[in-house]
Amino acid sequence: MSKPPVIEVEVVTDPAGGRESSARPAAEKAPVHPLAALILLAVDNLWSLGEWAVISWVVTIPAAFLSVFVPTFLLHRRSLGQSRRRALAWATLLGAIAAVPFSVGGTAIGAYLLAWLGIWRLARPTP
Repeated sequence: MSKPPVIEVEVVTDPAGGRESSARPAAEKAPVHPLAALILLAVDNLWSLGEWAVISWVVTIPAAFLSVFVPTFLLHRRSLGQSRRRALAWATLLGAIAAVPFSVGGTAIGAYLLAWLGIWRLARPTP
């Protein structure tokens, strides 16, 4: 029996890692999820409807808060991967803005957030 041939191999390491990573560093992630800003805009515009404000502010203010708070918290935790504290802070802020019983504040802030997120996406470098 003869011995198998010896093959010489050179090992080269790539300092960049050589792998594509789907996870983005925290600095590259948007601070607010665009869908959360859109939900704020939609719920805040419900204050323009007479029927929404007439029901009872005891019901509509908490409903407006929760209808923005819950999806924003879930989006920020699961989609953006934010810590519980940071997701809770953003959800509380956007929920409180939506709960203000007139549509001017949340509409302006929601539109500003959507515009800012659009500009942010255009300005970030593509991989």
